[in-house]
Amino acid sequence: MVKKLMYISPVGYNTYDNEIENYLLKYAENCTICATSLSKAPYHLEYLYYSALIGPELLNTIKQAEIDGFDAAIIGCFYDPFLYEAREMSDRLVVTAPCEASLSIATKLGASFSIIVGRRKVIPYMKENVRKYGFENRLASFRSVELGVLDFQEKKELAEERILKEAERAVKEDGAEVIILGCTKEFGFFEKIQDCIGVPAIDSMIAACKEAEHLVSCRDKLNWTISKVGAYEPPKIDEIRQWKLDEYFQIPVEKK
Repeated sequence: MVKKLMYISPVGYNTYDNEIENYLLKYAENCTICATSLSKAPYHLEYLYYSALIGPELLNTIKQAEIDGFDAAIIGCFYDPFLYEAREMSDRLVVTAPCEASLSIATKLGASFSIIVGRRKVIPYMKENVRKYGFENRLASFRSVELGVLDFQEKKELAEERILKEAERAVKEDGAEVIILGCTKEFGFFEKIQDCIGVPAIDSMIAACKEAEHLVSCRDKLNWTISKVGAYEPPKIDEIRQWKLDEYFQIPVEKK
């Protein structure tokens, strides 16, 4: 059966939706992909304040994807915003995100990894995610190219030059055996980078998509789904309706 994936860019513009959709389809197997963005959101999430603003619409979009029959939702930002919240409210929908997926893959390809990020600003929060996911002892370094999120696709030649330079330094100076491109807007660079430096370079957008494919297969063939007896126990629908949260926050609620 063809898997139905939704890739959600948690930003307020859709300039790259079609390009992302076509890009992911080159690497997907037996999947359809719908790439979408948010209607009311900042243009990047370099600031935690911006990340906080996207919460309700992002979670509502994911919930609607499940109601509409999608197999998986991919949160398209390396901060992995609201990943745990999305899994908590999902039933059989697979939810993945770039950082968690990339780290999981990287640790199977080498003993250490370095993450290439846009700006120094983002490193503390991303480092906390690495620790939270349990991969801190495999982290060789973070390397910043000092470019904003929007610069990666608007200034591709400069971005590629700086990413390559920092990736080479990460391998030679920091002992990295795998490179992770730590922003989803760094898509399209991984093949050139790994060809030049001779180690795997993980495109985090593709990593999240491939993990989604795998987990959907595990769900369908093995019934491995998100456990609901502990951390991801969902809120009660009756409670949401009683407090009118579905009205206040326009939460999609599936009709029984």
